[in-house]
Amino acid sequence: MTTPHLPYLDPLQLTEALRNNGYALLRPDDVALLAGCSLLDLDTLAPSWDRLELDEYLKDGGRYRRRRHSCFIDDGDSLTQTPHRAHWQPVEYNALHGGMHRLFAPMEAASVANPAWERLLRALGTACSAVMPAHPWFVEAHQFRIDTTDGIGRPTPEGAHRDGVNFVAVILVKRHGIKGGETRVFDADGPSGQRFTMTEPWTLLLLDDAAVIHESTPIQPLGEHGYRDTLVLTWRAESFQGENA
Repeated sequence: MTTPHLPYLDPLQLTEALRNNGYALLRPDDVALLAGCSLLDLDTLAPSWDRLELDEYLKDGGRYRRRRHSCFIDDGDSLTQTPHRAHWQPVEYNALHGGMHRLFAPMEAASVANPAWERLLRALGTACSAVMPAHPWFVEAHQFRIDTTDGIGRPTPEGAHRDGVNFVAVILVKRHGIKGGETRVFDADGPSGQRFTMTEPWTLLLLDDAAVIHESTPIQPLGEHGYRDTLVLTWRAESFQGENA
């Protein structure tokens, strides 16, 4: 059942919302419609989250995050996976883990080859281009599982932040046995913002990274083991971050 108080919008308002508010939240059905596939098609991507690898770079010493990471170039006509490369952010955008070349396990080949994968990324790239025409887009894909192995899991241990890109998508894939995980979006240069909790798989939050900062609050278990699975995608014009770092 759809949570009634989430600030969902009509997909026809997506471009206007990104330009005026810096973010847009879409219902799962509308995400599938935008991607030109069904929710069942998107669901075929979900099992790979059970096979993510431990993030060994957490500076807080936690073991609550598993992830995979791959990079792509969207030239407007096709989506091409690049040779595997490290993820890098400047300390100005990630004070906790910035300045580090973090080499994570790549996405599974079967996930990248899944037709729903390209449809989703190409559709969202088109949405980004409607706001800021740019090709090619340098796209980074992060599969995350935040679990409650440590008793608490931190989706954004760096706190409220920007990512140093042009656009960011945060897509909920699954919640299991947890409380918390509230999403918070605030104006980068002002006090206004929104707080809500995504609960339905394939709910999409699309952000203009220059306009807003964002974070997700820690999760706690409701039972023996809980976790929160997300897909985070970023689009950047000109190059990947850290290409010359």
